[in-house]
Amino acid sequence: MPSLPEWNVPTAVRPRAADYEFDLDRALSAVVGLHAIIPSDGFTANTLGVERAGNGVLIDDGLVLTIGYLITEAEKVWLHVGEGRVVEGHALGFDQDSGFGLVQAFAPLDLPVLPLGASSAVTVGDRVVVGGIGGRARSVAARVAARQEFAGYWEYLLDDAIFTQPSHPNWGGTGLISARGELIGIGSLQIERERGGNNEQLNMMVPIDLLKPVLEDLRRFGRVNRPARPWLGMYSSEIDDNIVVVGIAPKGPAARAELKTGDVILAVNGEPVRGAADTYRKIWALGPAGVEVPLTLLSGGATFDVVLHSSDRAKFLKAPQLH
Repeated sequence: MPSLPEWNVPTAVRPRAADYEFDLDRALSAVVGLHAIIPSDGFTANTLGVERAGNGVLIDDGLVLTIGYLITEAEKVWLHVGEGRVVEGHALGFDQDSGFGLVQAFAPLDLPVLPLGASSAVTVGDRVVVGGIGGRARSVAARVAARQEFAGYWEYLLDDAIFTQPSHPNWGGTGLISARGELIGIGSLQIERERGGNNEQLNMMVPIDLLKPVLEDLRRFGRVNRPARPWLGMYSSEIDDNIVVVGIAPKGPAARAELKTGDVILAVNGEPVRGAADTYRKIWALGPAGVEVPLTLLSGGATFDVVLHSSDRAKFLKAPQLH
C-alpha cells in the first residue's frame, strides 16, 4: 500500500484554532492525502512522473476535489484519510481549462465535507488557511498576497488566480480555506516573485468559483460538456517581451508542424501577440479543437508563416481505468 512522505510545516506558520471563528480542526479534517499511479507509457508520464502525491478536499459524499495534474491518466488512486487509513478511489474527472480534478472514493471516508465558498469575495490581505493532509501540523496560516491573471507555459490561463503567502511546501491539491471556514480554492503551484529586492515564494490557487459551473459535467461525463479548446502541444515562455517556444509535446500539432525550441511567436492569424495570455486568447478565439491555427514565427533570423492543425489535448491522454 502506498504511503505519503513524513513532513511537517514549521511551527511559526501553522494556523492556530484561536485565530479563526470557525472550527479549524473540523475544516482541516476534510483534507485528505492523495497518491496516484500513472502508467509508464502515459502521455504525461515523462513530464509529471508515474507516481504523484498531494492533497485533496472532500466536497461531497465520497467526492474529493484536487488539482488535475495529480490524477491525469491515473490507473490507481489512493486516498489517505488519517490514522493510517487508506481508501481506494477512481479518477472521475478533469477540467483542462481550470485544472480541477475529481476523485470518487470506493468506500466511505467518514469525514466532514468542506462547504464551497465564494472565491469572488476574497480580497488581497484576507486571512486564509492553506490546508494539507495531517491537520494543523501540515497546514499554513496565510494571507492573500495577490489576485491576478496567470498564464502557464503549458497553454493554460486563469483570468483571476489567487496567490497566497507564506507558501505551503506540499501545495498540490491543498485546500484554500476562507475566514468563514469555506473552500475557496485548490492549490496548484509554487511561484517566486521579486519584491523589494528579495525573492519570495507564493502558492497559486485555482479559484473555486471556476468549479461551480462545471461540477455536474465532471461528475457525469468526466470532462466539461462543451467543445474543447484548440491545443498546439507547445510549451512557451515570455523572454525579453517575446513569446518563445521552450518545448514541444511529442506527436502534438506543433511537433507535426516541425516547430522547434527557440522559435518566437510573432502573430496568431496575422494579429501580433503581446504576452502569453494574449497568445492563448487569440488561438482559442479561432474556434474549438481541430481548427486551423495560422502562426507567424521568427526562427533562425527568418520570419515565416505556418498553419497548425490543432487538437483536443484530452485525446492524447490515457483514460482512467476502473478497478
